[in-house]
Order: sequence, then structure tokens, then C-alpha cells
Amino acid sequence: MPQIGSRITPGNEQEGKDASPTTSQNLNDVEQPEDQTYVVKEVNLQIHVYQMQSHGAMEEEYDNMNDGGVESGETVVTAQHWDLPCEEFDGVWDSLIFEDQLQLKLLDYIRTTLLFSDKNVNPELISWNRVVLLYGPPGTGKTSLCRGLAQKLSIRLQQRYRYGKLIEINSHSLFSKWFSESGKMVQRMFNQIWRLVEDDGAFVCVLIDEVESLAAARKAALSGSEPSDSIRVVNALLTQIDRLRKQKNVLILSTTNITEAIDIAFIDRADIKMYIGPPTQAVIYSILNSTLEELQRVGIIEPKTSLMSWATFQRQESSQMQDSHLSQRLRIAHSLYEIASVGQGLSGRAIRKLPFLAHAGYIQVGLVRRY
Repeated sequence: MPQIGSRITPGNEQEGKDASPTTSQNLNDVEQPEDQTYVVKEVNLQIHVYQMQSHGAMEEEYDNMNDGGVESGETVVTAQHWDLPCEEFDGVWDSLIFEDQLQLKLLDYIRTTLLFSDKNVNPELISWNRVVLLYGPPGTGKTSLCRGLAQKLSIRLQQRYRYGKLIEINSHSLFSKWFSESGKMVQRMFNQIWRLVEDDGAFVCVLIDEVESLAAARKAALSGSEPSDSIRVVNALLTQIDRLRKQKNVLILSTTNITEAIDIAFIDRADIKMYIGPPTQAVIYSILNSTLEELQRVGIIEPKTSLMSWATFQRQESSQMQDSHLSQRLRIAHSLYEIASVGQGLSGRAIRKLPFLAHAGYIQVGLVRRY
């Protein structure tokens, strides 16, 4: 039986561990009952074999210049680089839980950018910029989703590209205390990115976290509420985005908590703008379910009990099946359901802290026996 998390549609491509972005159903995005099975002869598998990079991020540093164009002696870290796939991001994509098939929509967007590029669609007639904007409150998984997407694409696209790169720009560090230097730092940063993109064998993902730091609305600067140097930064950023949009092997990912602060010209350049909100009750249930499975895996919770996915819990709730084993699983599921109801409004980050805080605050032994 194919592994849960694979995408299966008869006659289409399929991965064992990582799904192809060309299929239409993703079992990883929509929870499936545990007893879901598939006919092997109706499934076309595509297996990706890859090796994780074990070294961590490499830092990109620049020497700050003063007003006279002389090195000031200050060194700033403007970005971090990862060779993908890497061990640091292993499992990030699969740990993220969203509704509305959000992850699948992102993969379908990537598939469309590749298709239009391969077919040489005239970008002057049909425009796309290879820019994604994720917005929403803090702690909802925007940055993790971008990192997980970059990792996933480096695996799925390995037949097209020899390796993947993730460049995470430190937006705050690109502002210099020296007048007019900030725009130049943005220019130098993207010149480095351009050199990577020129290698047709690389797929380059550029992550601009808290993009409002770089793409602040220019009208605020004109009104005097923002430094005038920010206008040069925004102009430089928009120019570089327009320059990169012609390359097939680049994707610009951006996140923000404050959409109102972003320049409208940047928002207009984003092909898709996705809201990432606080988790719903169903998502909270699934997050808590995954945390309990992890605590069972490492032996902090014993004995090990098979937990119900949200889909199975919903189905069993409406059935009349009653046996001791099922009743035990249902009791656990009901407890998670009630906790998930109380937890609505919390961020995903806060939800994932709950098991740790509960253990630290209320459990005084190394092994929990509750079931």
C-alpha cells in the first residue's frame, strides 16, 4: 500500500516518499482514514532517491560603506544559504497541517510556472512574476511553509535541476545607517542571487521573511514617517524582481504579518497572495495528535496507543461501532477534540508548545502512564 503522504491518481506520476507536483490529489494535505487502500496496478509510482546535505547554513556577509564609499569596518549578515535538500528541513513539510489544501495549491502554482515557461508563453501577453506572498498573524507557519516548500521542490524537481538552493534574506540587516547605502546593499545581495540563478542546473528559492522591512510603502516615506532611504530600497527590490522574473529556475517567497505596510507595487507583483490564519479546531486536533504520536515514539508516553486521525474520528463518531479497543481510542480522541475546541484562536506555534509546557508544569516523572 502506498505510503500516506503520497499523491495518487491513476495514470499520473507518483512518488514513494515525495509526491509529484503534477497529480491532482494529495493525501498529505487531506487527512485520510487509516484503512484507506489503493489498487497497486492502478497506481503509477515515481520514486525519488536523494541524499540530505548535512552541513548547515552558510552566511552571506557584506562590509558596510560610509557616506564616502569607504568600508566602515562594520560587517553585516545579509542572508543565509542552504544547499537542498538538507537535514535541517527534513520533515518540515510533512509536519505542517493546513486546511483548504493550501500546500497542494502552492505545488500547483509551481507546476503552472514551469509549464508556461516550458511552453514559452509570451510573458508580455500573460504575466507571471514567480512571486508568492504569505500573510497572516505571527506563529501560523508562514516561514516554515516556505522552507518546507523549497525543500520539497528540490526533491521533486531533481530530474530538471541538479541541486536546490534556499537563500533567506535578512531584511533588517539590509538597512544601513549610512545614507543611500541600503539600496546598494539590496543591489549587491541580488547580484549574488543572480549569479546562482545563471546556473541552469540550480533551482533557487529566495525567501524574504517579514518583507515589509524591505518593501515598506513608499507613500509613508514621502509623507516623512519613514526614512527617505527606504524609497531606494523598495525601488531596488522591485527592479531586481522584474529582472529575475525572466528566469525559469527561481522562485521568490515572501511573508508578512502587516500587509498594510507593504508597497502596493510589490503586492501587485505577487502572483498569489495566501492568508495563513490561526488553526481551526480540526487542524488543532491534528497538530495535537501528531505531538502525542511523537511523545509515544520516544517513550515519554506509554503504553503506545493507535491514535485516530481527524477523518477517522469524525467517521467513528457517526457510527455505532462499540468495542473496548475502539472505545479507548474514542476516549482519547474526544479529549483531543475538547482541547482543540478550547485552543481555538491560538497560533500553531503556541499549540505545539502545549505538550512541553504541560509536562514541565504538571508532570514530575520521566514516564507518563495515562491510557
